[in-house]
Amino acid sequence: MDRLSNTVRPYAWGSTTAIPELLGTAPTGEPQAEMWMGAHPGAPSRLTRAAAADAANPGTDEQSLTDVIAADPERELGAAAVRTFGPRLPFLLKLLAAGAPLSLQVHPDLAQAQEGYADEERRGIPIDAPHRTYKDANHKPELICALTPFDGLCGFRRPAEAADLIAALGVDSLKPYVDLLRAHPEDGALREVLTAILTADPDEMTHTVAEAAEAAERLGGAHAPYAQIAHHYPGDPGVIAAMLLNYVQLQPGEAMFLGAGVPHAYLGGLGVEIMANSDNVLRCGLTPKHVDVPELLRIVRFEATEPGILRPEAAPTGEEVYETPVDEFRLSRYVLPSGGAPVDLTAATAQILLCTAGAPRAGGIGLAPGESVFVPADETVEVAGTGTLFRATVVV
Repeated sequence: MDRLSNTVRPYAWGSTTAIPELLGTAPTGEPQAEMWMGAHPGAPSRLTRAAAADAANPGTDEQSLTDVIAADPERELGAAAVRTFGPRLPFLLKLLAAGAPLSLQVHPDLAQAQEGYADEERRGIPIDAPHRTYKDANHKPELICALTPFDGLCGFRRPAEAADLIAALGVDSLKPYVDLLRAHPEDGALREVLTAILTADPDEMTHTVAEAAEAAERLGGAHAPYAQIAHHYPGDPGVIAAMLLNYVQLQPGEAMFLGAGVPHAYLGGLGVEIMANSDNVLRCGLTPKHVDVPELLRIVRFEATEPGILRPEAAPTGEEVYETPVDEFRLSRYVLPSGGAPVDLTAATAQILLCTAGAPRAGGIGLAPGESVFVPADETVEVAGTGTLFRATVVV
């Protein structure tokens, strides 16, 4: 197996302290938003393997995990995984540290992603164009597991609940939205109101958001998160759209799964995130980036849902599994007690093991918080010591 060297992405919404605190390093003063572990072409992990070309003069070569997998996909990933997902690692594992709200967004299902990608390719839209929506032909289900208290938005509230929340602000320009939410069938109400928010006159919406933010600050309580969102995104229509969604607070060890068509946003906290290996995001607000309203309205599932907080299912082996309805990734956790027996994690598929606490060992490699290893398919690996390890693999 191989210790991984991983890239930290400095997105503006990132916390300046959360990832350094986990790693035990000094903050730089710059945001450190995400640490990527995997073979995504945007920032693949790197590893060092012994160079076998000259046995008389051994050395080491640092390579990207993408190149290592491409050189021998079946050896690295396992034959069953290659048959199911092709010759690439189908998931991306991250440490995510939100110091400010991320964009309000939604992801397509697999058929929608394939259709949208093919359409933009036919129209000749450059892959790096700011108005390009589909970067690849894959879907992007994802799971976030909290390492600290973690706040987010997930799925639509009941229209009546959203109406009450918005009405309590006492903002005259929001009354038409309140009336729509109370007068229409559930899916029609949500669609009409989100459409109206995203297509409103920008100057009028800026004024409305400012009034709503002042009222939310004054009211506090259930309105406090929206005052905070507006502080980061003044005048953004996503502030009002966010009030249509369920507000979720995760405690450490709890998680939420985000499937296709479900609008969501992360607001603050540190977590372990895993997703299918895709960049397909349709934004609804809380962003200066392009918002493709017609395509967004085609993708969003306009139905009220419970946010569905996940807690891990414990197995006799000590593995705690976060069950999800997708095969591209499987996330589980091991909390290794002092003096516990070693645990065999040998599997027929590739794995990434991430330490988040303590000082466990994986196959003899000692890990500190924030460190990770890549374990090729069928490679024998035992974990021992004391600490917490997250295990990322696939379902085949």
